[in-house]
Amino acid sequence: MYYSRIVDAHLSEWAQRKTHKPLLLRGARQIGKSTAVRHLAEQFDVYIEINFEKQPSYKTLFEKDLDVKRIVPLISAISKTSIIAGRTLLFLDEIQDCPQAIMALRYFHEDMPELHVIAAGSLLEFALDELPTFGVGRIHSMYMYPMTFDEFMMANGEQLLLDIRNQADTGNPLDDVVHNRLIEHLRTYMLVGGMPESVSRWVETHDYLQCQEVQDDILTGYEDDFPKYRKKVDPVLLRQTLRSVAVQVAKKFVCAQVPGNYKAAEVKKALDMLTKAGIIIPVTHASANGLPLGDECDQSIRKMLLLDTGLMLRLLNMTLGDVSDLTTHILTSTAADLVNKGSIAEMLAGLEYLHYLSPNLRHEQYYWVRQAKNSVAEIDYVLPLQSQVVPMEVKAGVQGGMKSLWEFMREKKLSHAIRCSLENFSSFDYIDEKADGVVRHVSICPLYAVSQMPRICSQAL
Repeated sequence: MYYSRIVDAHLSEWAQRKTHKPLLLRGARQIGKSTAVRHLAEQFDVYIEINFEKQPSYKTLFEKDLDVKRIVPLISAISKTSIIAGRTLLFLDEIQDCPQAIMALRYFHEDMPELHVIAAGSLLEFALDELPTFGVGRIHSMYMYPMTFDEFMMANGEQLLLDIRNQADTGNPLDDVVHNRLIEHLRTYMLVGGMPESVSRWVETHDYLQCQEVQDDILTGYEDDFPKYRKKVDPVLLRQTLRSVAVQVAKKFVCAQVPGNYKAAEVKKALDMLTKAGIIIPVTHASANGLPLGDECDQSIRKMLLLDTGLMLRLLNMTLGDVSDLTTHILTSTAADLVNKGSIAEMLAGLEYLHYLSPNLRHEQYYWVRQAKNSVAEIDYVLPLQSQVVPMEVKAGVQGGMKSLWEFMREKKLSHAIRCSLENFSSFDYIDEKADGVVRHVSICPLYAVSQMPRICSQAL
C-alpha cells in the first residue's frame, strides 16, 4: 500500500510542466525515493525503470558516448517497451553505479527535452562529488527525507484529526480531547519514526518490537555501506562518529567525545561523509543579525541531528545498551517532562521544520549560542520566517524560565518568537523591563503542529 508523501505534489507538478529538466531525487537510503517515483508513474502511459545495481548490463549503453538519441532507442529495444516523449517516465535508479549516466542527464534536457527522466540512488552525493560537472542549470534536484508527523498520521488514517488541528490557531486552541489525542500520536511517532518501512510495519501490526527490527536492519544497512567510503574515511571511525552523534544529539558536538582518540580533523571528515549520506543533519551557529542566516555562521560550532527519531533511539540502544527507560519516558511522562527532559523533542522539532520546507532546495539549519565566561545562553533554532529572524525555543517552560530567549530578543531587537512544546495553541506577551518595557510576543505552537508554524507566525508578524 502506498502512503501519501509531501513530495508527491511537487513531483506531479514537475511532471505536468510544459518544460521540465531531468530530475535528480536526492536523500538518504530507504526514505522512499523509488516508491514515490513508482507512484508518480501511475500518471504516465509508459513507465520504464532501470536499476543499475540490479541490471548492470545497461551501463554499457553509456560507455561509448553520451548521445541520448542513440541511448534511448537501445533502452527501448532492451526493455521491449516503446518510449514516447510526453507519455513515458524513464526512471534511472541506483544511478551512482553508472557515473556516465549521471553525466548524460544534461543531454536529456538538451536533446530530448520532452522526455520525462528521473534519477535517484543511494550514496548519490559521493558520486556527484567525483564528477567534474553533472549539468548545473540543466538538471533539477529535489530532496526527500523520512516521513513527517503529518505523513505518519495520514498513513494511520487520521486525516480528519489533522483537518481539525489545521483549523486551530493561537486564538482558537484545540479541544482538550483532540489536543491529548494528538500528543499520544506524537509519542508513537517518536518511537516508530518516519522511515517508510517502519511506519508501514506499525500500521500493519501496532507492534513496537517489529518496528525496532526494521530500524535495526536499516541501521545495519547504513553501517554496511561504510566500507564504500573507505577511500575517504575509516569505517570504524564512521561507526563511532555516528553513535557519538546519537549520544550528543541536539548539543554542541564535541569531536573529542568520539571514542578512539581520533584527531578533530578526522572526526570532522567523518561528519561530512555522514552528512552527505543524509544520515545526519548539522545545525550551525549563526550570529542571527539578519537574513540570510548563513552570511554570519560559524561552521566550527554545530549541533548534529540524526535523520529520524526512531533510528536515534535504536542507535542509542546499540551504543548505551538497554534504553527501555527512555522509551518508557516517551510513552508515559507528562507532556511538560517529555519536552523539557532529554533532547529528543528538540531534535524532532528541528527535523519537522526542515521536512516541511520546499523540497526544491537544500536547506540549512541554524541555532544561536553565546558561551561567554559569565553568560551562557542558547536558542534552539533561529528561523527565517516572513522575511524576519524568528527564534524558536523547544520547551514547556513558563515566561520566567526563558531567560536565554529574552536576552537574545533584546540583543537582536526582535519582537516575536515561537515556543514549540506540547502545550495547546496559545500566545502571550512578555513585558521586557530591561528594555524599557518593550513587548515581546511569543506564539506557542504544539510539537504536533510544526507544519502549521508558518501560518501561526503569519498571524503574529
